[in-house]
Amino acid sequence: MTEMLTLDAFEEASAKVQEVTQKTGLIESPHFSAQTGNKVFFKPENMQRTGAYKVRGAYYKISTLTDEERERGLITASAGNHAQGVAFAASRYGAKATIVMPTTTPLIKVERTQHYGGTAVLHGDVYDEACEYAMQLAEENGYTFIHPFNDPAVATGQGTIAMEIVKELPLVDYILVPIGGGGLATGVSTLAKLLNPHIKVIGIEPANAACMKASLEAGHVVKLPSANTIADGTAVLEPGDKIFPYIQQNLDDIITVEDDELISAFLDMVENHKMIVENSGLLTVAALKHLPFTGKKVVSILSGGNMDVITMSSVIQHGLIQRDRVFTVSTLLPDRPGELVRVAQTIASMNGNVIRLDHNQFVNTNRNEGVELRVTIEAYGTDHKNQIVAALEAAGFRPKLIQAHL
Repeated sequence: MTEMLTLDAFEEASAKVQEVTQKTGLIESPHFSAQTGNKVFFKPENMQRTGAYKVRGAYYKISTLTDEERERGLITASAGNHAQGVAFAASRYGAKATIVMPTTTPLIKVERTQHYGGTAVLHGDVYDEACEYAMQLAEENGYTFIHPFNDPAVATGQGTIAMEIVKELPLVDYILVPIGGGGLATGVSTLAKLLNPHIKVIGIEPANAACMKASLEAGHVVKLPSANTIADGTAVLEPGDKIFPYIQQNLDDIITVEDDELISAFLDMVENHKMIVENSGLLTVAALKHLPFTGKKVVSILSGGNMDVITMSSVIQHGLIQRDRVFTVSTLLPDRPGELVRVAQTIASMNGNVIRLDHNQFVNTNRNEGVELRVTIEAYGTDHKNQIVAALEAAGFRPKLIQAHL
């Protein structure tokens, strides 16, 4: 077998993964290019088979196993995307796959894993707890364990993304890559440096699960006490020790982003690119606003698109509220006919759109003191919201902004 993380190994892996991957050509983004002053491209692995890049590492790793190792059955732990990659790749080799997933894994990822032929076992609140249980099952049953990131062969498979980026955009300056445990960042940064040492690779982590940043600062692998982020695919407590040296050598920088920024990035991708990207894949989109340079060719890797519709609806709701495109005001009205109509007419005169009304006559025991009206309104953004509120004030309604709910 070829030694991992060498140029020969990456070339071998690139040829191998083409048996199962779909072409995910770069997509130029005029919107983000204009916003950042860089020439921004997306590598849309959210459009990849199984909905994420993970099929690359899983398929290549399984291809390097012996028949006996595959026949024993495969097992892995995953927050979802690696699960689907292993289940799909295992089915191609006729091997059985057991996948241990955290109990918080979105339903769509569990269902897709089963759809590809994997047996899903839910255990633990975070990836690390699921991984411990998977290793226990592997020992008890003799399964072959396929680690989602702490494996040079898996990282080599993931790194094939860099081969495709450089072939399509030879003069790329920066590649942005999401980091959970570090497998993708290891493969991409190592191969990028082998192909062209001038290419800079920046890892992007959620601020509340930045285990790689903490490890790099400490100079050794560090385990976080918690990983609380909506980017479930990168909610990892501890990076891989086998791949950490490659990260130390080849990763140029790390940027952390807050969960609120991922919500904003989701809306940007839906409205400007008509693309569904899961929260972990949005890390590199949110990071575009943090880049301390302009005039560069930048590729953001969109690592996956497996987001369930419940999460999607929640993110959209919070995003609209965050951008003041939906807001709620409360006001006390005299309890007499026509007041509700006056409020509606005032909002309509400012081109506001009423989404919800809650007219509560019983907020005061003495109704002559006023009844409460709560109105949820759709606006174009902060300026428009302020204009609507000002118009209500001018009409004498004394509106009070409160927490909006769709």
